[in-house]
Amino acid sequence: MPTPATGRPKRASTKAAAGGPSASPKNLRAKPAPIDIALLRRRLKKAYPGAHCALEFHDAFSLLVMTILAAQNTDVNVNRVAPDLFARWPNARAMAEAELPEIERAIYSCGFFRMKARALSEMSRDLVEKFDGQPPRTLDELVSLRGVGRKTANVVLGNAYGIEAGVVVDTHVGRLSRRMGLTRQADPVKIESDLVKLVPREEWTLFSHLLIDHGRQVCDAKKARCSTCFLNDVCPRIGVTVSV
Repeated sequence: MPTPATGRPKRASTKAAAGGPSASPKNLRAKPAPIDIALLRRRLKKAYPGAHCALEFHDAFSLLVMTILAAQNTDVNVNRVAPDLFARWPNARAMAEAELPEIERAIYSCGFFRMKARALSEMSRDLVEKFDGQPPRTLDELVSLRGVGRKTANVVLGNAYGIEAGVVVDTHVGRLSRRMGLTRQADPVKIESDLVKLVPREEWTLFSHLLIDHGRQVCDAKKARCSTCFLNDVCPRIGVTVSV
């Protein structure tokens, strides 16, 4: 028999009382929103007013060489090696004529010295043959040089020539961009594609330096110091498991 009406309101189901589908555990664990990019830029510029390229170069060629040497190496070590290297081979013509074993010995401490020596030798020959010994001023021309990729080209254009061609994505920039929710990508080219949509073009080079400085000083790869970070009230800390 049907249950007679009692005059009491019907008790809501557990699902309805909890707010229905919108309150499911899956939705309660929604991905945190990315950091406010304008706020991020303001705070980074305030924290690192002197952000700049850490490689101590003196012209476009020296920066091109040093950026190649900096792969899987430290800027400090490259700066240490550079004076003797450029005293022997100050330009592309001189380096193009150098014996490969001599270059290897000069850059031995930079790691992967055989591969890098060949890259420097071939890149220098390309510069002499194609561009009269001078690093070109466009991305497409720079990446046409043997041993030169997009990241290296962006470093040279932005720092030696002041040309905002893109955002340099090194390990620090990639890591921080993902932690802050600015990208979900792992590939540097795809990360750069996301960042150039968020950052004003006139700040592309600076933005890389700001993230690199923050990555070195605070947002460490293994042990991010979130509790003392000036972004800890706004950063979503995506993927960060250590926060001390």
